[in-house]
Parts: sequence; structure tokens; C-alpha cells
Amino acid sequence: MPRVTPADRRNRILEAAREEFAERGFAASRMEDMAKRVGISRAALYLAFDSKEALFHALVSEVITEVMPKLLPDNYGTLPAAALLRGFIRIAMTRMASPETAFLPRLIVGEGRNFPELARFYHETALICVLGAVERLIIHGIGRGEFVCADPKMASRTVASGIIFAALWRGVFEPVGAEPMDVDWMAECHAEVILAGLKKV
Repeated sequence: MPRVTPADRRNRILEAAREEFAERGFAASRMEDMAKRVGISRAALYLAFDSKEALFHALVSEVITEVMPKLLPDNYGTLPAAALLRGFIRIAMTRMASPETAFLPRLIVGEGRNFPELARFYHETALICVLGAVERLIIHGIGRGEFVCADPKMASRTVASGIIFAALWRGVFEPVGAEPMDVDWMAECHAEVILAGLKKV
């Protein structure tokens, strides 16, 4: 059997935490069950992550580190804002509605009041980062003469609302019998509505 490297072990631990949180929520998840999924002792797990909170933080940070570079470039340059926004909505909605990620907003909505530090971390690490990038993109579109928008900050929240809705539909309502959502079509429709409201006529 090949030797498991520290990086491999970390990835396996995060995958186990993701599965536990997705299946049981935050409060009901236990470190010992995560350790069993990985095949390590509870003590070994605590050497890598000292709490469930630390595992949650790592999962959220991983999403931002991995996904943000795919969502929008660091520098918008002369790129058309409409195309950038359409691409952002498609990739963000597809990722947030995936089983690997949809549990995060569901967990925050369902348990955030009981674990306010988790909600605060998700807000400050994930939401603020994404909303800021979209706000800058809308301002970029205004500067290029593509968009008209009186309040880019509020408009960025409108963009995010459809993405969060898709994640909650997939993670909360479909498991209890709601009609399955075509995420690609939802993303296309959401982008059309947003762009119709922003485009300069």
C-alpha cells in the first residue's frame, strides 16, 4: 500500500468533514466519526485540526481559494463586463449547487443562529469576497459604458441571491421531493434577468 503523505491525509480529512457536515449538519457531526471515515485515530485527527470549527473554516477557505480564480480574473482590464458576469453566474451557480458545496449555505441558514461564529466566518471569508468581486465587476461595466446601475453594492447582492437560491433548492428542497432544478438553465435565466436590468439602453 502506498504511503499516505501529510497532504493526502489533510485532503482525506477535509473530504470526511464535508461528508459529515453534509449528512448530519454541524451540531450532530462528531470528530470521531470523521476519523473513522479517514481510517485514523481521533487523536491523529485532533493533531491535524483541533476542532469542528477549524474543519469548517478550512472547508470554506478551500472553496474560496479554489473557486475564486475560476469565477473572475484579478484584473478585468478591457474585458466585456456582460460576458464576465454571465460566466461568473454560470460557474458560481454550478459550483454552489453541487453536492460538494451546497451544504455550506444550508448549514449556515439552518445552524447559524446557534453557531454565530461560523456564520460570521462564512460572511467575512466567503460572502464579502464574492460580493466585492461582483460589485467591482459592475463598476467596471459602468466605466465601460455597458451598464447603468445606481447602487452596485446592492446589485451585487441581487446577483448572489439567485446563486444562493439554487444551492438551497438543491440542498434542502430536492431531497424532500421538490422538482429537480436544471442548474445550467437556471444560471442562464438568472444571468439574462440581471443583465437586462444592468445593460445601458
